[in-house]
Amino acid sequence: MKTKKVLSIYFVLFICVSTYINVASAQDRKYYDIKGVFVAPQQSKIEGLSVYLLKADNKALVKLELAGADGSFVFEKIPQGNYLLTTQSMGFEKYESSAIALDKDVNLGTIRLQTLTTNLKEIVVSTTKPFIQQQFDKTVLNVSSSISAVGSNALEVLAKAPGITLDQNDNIAMRGKQGVLVMIDGKFVPMSGQDLANMLKSMSANQIEKIDLVTNPSAKYDAAGNAGIIDIKLKKGNNNGTNANVSISFGQGKYAKVNPALNFNHRTKVMNVFGSYNYGFSQNFNQLDIFRNFYSGTDQLLGTNNYNNYFKFKFNNHNVRVGSDFYVNKNIVIGFAANGIYSRGDINSDSRAKSYDGASQHTGSFNTVAVNAPVRNNNSINVNYRQVLDTAGKEISADFDYANFASNEIQNYTTSYLNPNGSQAKNPYLLKGDLGGNLEIKSFKIDYQQQLKSLKTKLEMGVKSSWVKTDNDIQFFDRSSGTEVLETAKSNHFIYDENINAAYLNAARSWKKLSIQLGLRLENTIANGLQLTDHTTFERNYTQLFPSGYVGYKFTENSDLGISLSRRINRPSYRQLNPFKNFLDPLTYSTGNPYLKPELTNSFELTHTYKQKYMTKIGYSRTTDNILSVLSPDNEQTNSVIQTNRNLAKFDYYSLSFSFPIKVGKWLNSTNNALAYYGLYKGNLVNTNLNVSRVSYNFNSSNNIKINGSTSAEAIFNYQSRSYYGFLDIKGNWGLALGLQKQILEKRGDP
Repeated sequence: MKTKKVLSIYFVLFICVSTYINVASAQDRKYYDIKGVFVAPQQSKIEGLSVYLLKADNKALVKLELAGADGSFVFEKIPQGNYLLTTQSMGFEKYESSAIALDKDVNLGTIRLQTLTTNLKEIVVSTTKPFIQQQFDKTVLNVSSSISAVGSNALEVLAKAPGITLDQNDNIAMRGKQGVLVMIDGKFVPMSGQDLANMLKSMSANQIEKIDLVTNPSAKYDAAGNAGIIDIKLKKGNNNGTNANVSISFGQGKYAKVNPALNFNHRTKVMNVFGSYNYGFSQNFNQLDIFRNFYSGTDQLLGTNNYNNYFKFKFNNHNVRVGSDFYVNKNIVIGFAANGIYSRGDINSDSRAKSYDGASQHTGSFNTVAVNAPVRNNNSINVNYRQVLDTAGKEISADFDYANFASNEIQNYTTSYLNPNGSQAKNPYLLKGDLGGNLEIKSFKIDYQQQLKSLKTKLEMGVKSSWVKTDNDIQFFDRSSGTEVLETAKSNHFIYDENINAAYLNAARSWKKLSIQLGLRLENTIANGLQLTDHTTFERNYTQLFPSGYVGYKFTENSDLGISLSRRINRPSYRQLNPFKNFLDPLTYSTGNPYLKPELTNSFELTHTYKQKYMTKIGYSRTTDNILSVLSPDNEQTNSVIQTNRNLAKFDYYSLSFSFPIKVGKWLNSTNNALAYYGLYKGNLVNTNLNVSRVSYNFNSSNNIKINGSTSAEAIFNYQSRSYYGFLDIKGNWGLALGLQKQILEKRGDP
């Protein structure tokens, strides 16, 4: 009933806003015409002359017209403002006017064109975007332009990005901070940790157009993601006519991987149909060594476990996407897109552990062999509506999204216990896990924007509601006796519901040198959790404000400075809240924490840009109730460890970054990003005072190398120094990716 009521309110609001907008009085708006005539030398015939009307301040396209055979043109009903006029033609040099102050009808009279001095049989305009582009508010990864991205998955592409790091469990951190919000085409992905990593591994880089890394988002974005937002933009295909491409990639490391892909689109004047299919087969491994000491309350050594773990992963992934945009008229577009990701995995692990007593005497060992078969079926659909209400900047849009993430996994563990001499100490322990889960998401939002001419301000506003429901049924059975006996201590059935209702207002204004953007977002969160095995419940209901803002000043043509501020939230995921125990080996478990509170972050960033190429950023943020993954002793079993999440008092973060391109002739374009950051963790966790800090560094260099007219290469280097994450001291690491491309068939094919 609540869902229907909220949807009804939104529907009425949508109708009211649309009605108001379409019947609003135009008395405060003034529209004028711009006309003129182009003439060519020696009365040459003018054919195919495109005339562009641009905004004078940022050269944004307002309208396009084709000049008549006599060279005449007219732009009708253009709102008052300042404009530029420019042309494009195969036979004439480009013309660009001076600024046109449109406060009355303007007749530019006769404009003389100049014939091109060189007759060209063919003009080929080509450009290759660099893999990394730095903008004042975000970093853009142009995945479709990257040679080394071919054959990779989305997670592997992110690992090459500046400021992005992955830990041993594939948790994503941005500039040394966890709590990243991942979106696909602007839609929130409600996953974290290994679930998110598996989903990104199933997504081929061939599907991705670009990835935006946003460190200080505006109020238009969800308030979640206190470390920043990663927005993955998928390819859509907008070329006219029927287009398709087929690709296949193969990689060989210790294990092989293969990735065939198909992308297509068919576009006419009234619609665009697009789709893609990607298959991915991959194998990889992970080797993890752990050394654990256990102490008494008086710091006396009680025992030691020395682990050698080996994991081998094999996945078959199918990714299907279809969609269409219908152009009702030049101002209205209705679209839909459906996506399916289907993954089948085979995970084998071998964990060998030796145990020692407090006197460092070998007391025995245990070996755990596991065979797990995860299955993931993810389906989603989006229906969207866009309408441009006038040429002055009024626009309204609405989106409805539905997604279902189903997972099933059968796990089989066999643990053998050995004496110090290698003989069997006791009968093996056989454990079977049957893990089933379902996640359902529904969301609806309306966005509206317009230009307030009297205030010379762009206004954005919108509302959004989302509903998330998860149902996880985890059952473990002891098979040691030959029959399956339910292990109630390890089994659980957890149901979680979350409803977030939000509204935002964002305003932006620019002067000749000064620009300001201010935003405010309000979010109400209602969450309920139920653990069916013992009927434990928890409830959350809170409303919070999230302000954001940006002030920029242009000192000279080459130098500008900007300051951004924001407040953001990172809510614990349903897996972090679920209190069931997840078996890793006989002495290692992971469990959720239903008492986790959301973490809140206030951040500040100062950005200086020189010549639109060299960018320096200084940042500071403070996070309260910081969520940390913690390993702590299990009081129920000697020398055992539980991994869970807890809230830390605060985390202070300072950063300094510098982005600089380097160009060497026509053969090398290099984009470089250097980051230094200092993280300070303070608080008390598991009866231990934590006060640790370290200065860490990250350096990323993306290099495009032109060997000759048809051959190019790419080299991406990334280095991450030693760093802290709470109690964890993480060693430094580096990576190098190389790619080579040879164009064939007169540059129509890329092998």
